Amino acid sequence: MKIAIIASEFGEGNKAAKALKNSYRAVNTREADVIVALGGDGFMLQTLHTYMGYGKPIYGMNKGTVGFLMNEFSPDNLLERIEKADSFGLHPLKMRATRCDGETVEHLAINEVSLLRETRQAANISIAIDGKVRLAELVGDGLLVATPAGSSAYNLSAHGPIIPLGSDLLALTPLSAFRPRRWRGALLPHHVSVELTVNQAQKRPVSAVADMHEVRDVRKVVVEEDKSKTLELLFDADHTLADRIFNEQFT
Repeated sequence: MKIAIIASEFGEGNKAAKALKNSYRAVNTREADVIVALGGDGFMLQTLHTYMGYGKPIYGMNKGTVGFLMNEFSPDNLLERIEKADSFGLHPLKMRATRCDGETVEHLAINEVSLLRETRQAANISIAIDGKVRLAELVGDGLLVATPAGSSAYNLSAHGPIIPLGSDLLALTPLSAFRPRRWRGALLPHHVSVELTVNQAQKRPVSAVADMHEVRDVRKVVVEEDKSKTLELLFDADHTLADRIFNEQFT
């Protein structure tokens, strides 16, 4: 097995990577069978975006803070751990955002696509699912569409539901909703098209964010699962991502 070892430039990742390269024969990312990423969840998202087109599984080890998407760091028996690891495939979300000036921008999201107000004015957003308006006005700080992998991140902090892997669902979660005040969001089939239209976009400016990619001053955003791309993450067999997401529901 050929492995590439990459690390976050922040924290202890670089130091750990150098030590691993002294113990294991590492190759570049194009030659590798598996990419080993050292850092935190932010670095894992960055790695997934950077190497999305490579078609290589990624095995992360935590050298960051939370490390929900990472395995426990240990320099011992790395190749054996990778060989026995559980594989998880994920389709990212595709965000197609149209700005007020007419420009259309596309980005992919692994965790979530979020719409956020830019000023003191609350956002006013219309929600349509597969072309049918389900909510004409959501007034508040914004909303987000989360994948199962991202449901325990920003979505959970916004009091959205944790989605078990394999459930083929997306979470649609409001952010500090003012009207309708008691609306808590919805669970959507993963194959739907979510169309979000910003009402009064000039008066109430809204930005759209796909993971770390932000588009300012949007008037319409369409979010769909991108089935043409599959990302593969590897997790230790005794602590899979499915286990972690399930356990989050009981903490």
